[in-house]
Amino acid sequence: MLTQLRIRDFAIVEELELELAAGMTAITGETGAGKSILVDAIGLLLGDRADSGVIRHGAERADLSASFDLNALPAARAWLAERDLDRDRECHLRRVVARAGRSRGYINGVPQPTQALRELGEQLVDIHGQHEHQSLLRREAQRQLLDDYAGSQALTVELAERYRTWSWLRRELRELRQAASERDARLDILRHHLRELTALNLAEGEVTDLEGEQRRLAHASQLLDAGQRLLGWLSDDEDSSMLDRLDRGLRELDALGHLDARLAPVGDMLNTARIQIWEASDELRGYVQALDLDPGHLAQIEQRLAAAHQLARKHRVAAEELPTLRARFEAEQDTLEHSETRLDELQRAVKTARAAYQADADRLSERRAAAARDLGERVSMALAGLGMAGGRFAIVLERLEQPTPAGLESVEFQVSANPGQPMRPLAKVASGGELSRISLAIQVIAAHAARIPTLIFDEVDVGIGGGVAEIVGRQLRALGGGRQVLCVTHLPQVAAQAHRQFKAEKQTDGATTHTQVVALEADERVKEIARMLGGLAVTEHTLAHAQEMVDQAASPPAEPP
Repeated sequence: MLTQLRIRDFAIVEELELELAAGMTAITGETGAGKSILVDAIGLLLGDRADSGVIRHGAERADLSASFDLNALPAARAWLAERDLDRDRECHLRRVVARAGRSRGYINGVPQPTQALRELGEQLVDIHGQHEHQSLLRREAQRQLLDDYAGSQALTVELAERYRTWSWLRRELRELRQAASERDARLDILRHHLRELTALNLAEGEVTDLEGEQRRLAHASQLLDAGQRLLGWLSDDEDSSMLDRLDRGLRELDALGHLDARLAPVGDMLNTARIQIWEASDELRGYVQALDLDPGHLAQIEQRLAAAHQLARKHRVAAEELPTLRARFEAEQDTLEHSETRLDELQRAVKTARAAYQADADRLSERRAAAARDLGERVSMALAGLGMAGGRFAIVLERLEQPTPAGLESVEFQVSANPGQPMRPLAKVASGGELSRISLAIQVIAAHAARIPTLIFDEVDVGIGGGVAEIVGRQLRALGGGRQVLCVTHLPQVAAQAHRQFKAEKQTDGATTHTQVVALEADERVKEIARMLGGLAVTEHTLAHAQEMVDQAASPPAEPP
């Protein structure tokens, strides 16, 4: 619900802030006072195209903002949450139009493209009389309203899920059938590759081990010579090895130990060094003894490495990846060899999914047909009371060639505004006044199924008067019983039915002109309605009539058709 509207330097509005509430609000004023400026401002906030012509003369930019209460709009909250724009069940829209540049839009303070404002706006406000935000002109919205009217919300969700399951299974079946047509040829190739890979039987990490072993064997003589020389330095050379020298040093230190106790730590460190050199010598001796100088073993390793690299080049992978490639080929072979079984399973699953979709789609079609007849008849009856005698409304269901997530038929609202005229799509109704009244009739009758909480009717009473105008007012008031309704009107019969009223006033100081919109108190409302009834000459009789109209409107309204 729209709770607040702020306008600055827009058209002939210098600065304006309005607090709005639920129910029906009438916006009245003299012709040319700027009643529709509020509707135009809301339209810009909802993503209408903007140009510098909307900026008040002498200002550099127009700044518009609106606040919405989203407590009753889970879909809008979900839309915001998906884009990380949610803010405590409230929504703030802002639009800035600069004279020197493009307009900028914001949702909860975050810059957003105009398309985002438009997408969100379609869930917040429905402007009747302006095609840009007339949701009932969209075929998808017509189908949704009909399904809501029929109480089929849960069924439509279930049907869409049935369709997704059926589509996914059909796609898998199609892919498996395509693979099956190439199955035998692919199996022959896989079996040949697997024979080669199995014959090599390369283990995970084996290539790295083989390459290390190959390096050792290729340099075994060099490693053996170096190892033997090092053994000699450490322990094997008589009288000149490190161990022999350390032994002599330790004996000498031992002999001097009784002369100075500070030499004891030196002896301890040399003893530790002797132990480590001895252990290193032992380790190195084992390494030298284990060195393999067999050229035949080296040739075997080099031959295995060559076979691995050759096979890797054939499959265009690294040699280390051959075990993984083998596992992948084995898995694919298993899938293909069992594809016949899977094919049978999928065929049965597709048939079951198709039957489940068809059953739900048929149920939905039956509900749509019944709801279309009922809603069409009730709206047609309501049109006569709205000054469109002989007008007819129908909902046309046309069978589609292919099933869709939304069912087996398209939904189109059609209308004949005058006797003798053919039925035409609602989107092609030329008269804005007729379109507004038709939309009003649909919205009032289908109010229990409506999703958009704020409805704006801009001059819905064009071309009507008297009793018809009062009926229009009652319909708007009835609609305001469960929704927020803003109505720009010049008819007192409509304004009197409102729960509250704003008045647009044009003011001038001789140099500049600007519009103000003020909320009217009870006595001010009576005076304004009296002005609308009697023009400039407001008499006591006119005031009494206006008071009577307001009092009658406060009585329980007539039931909507």
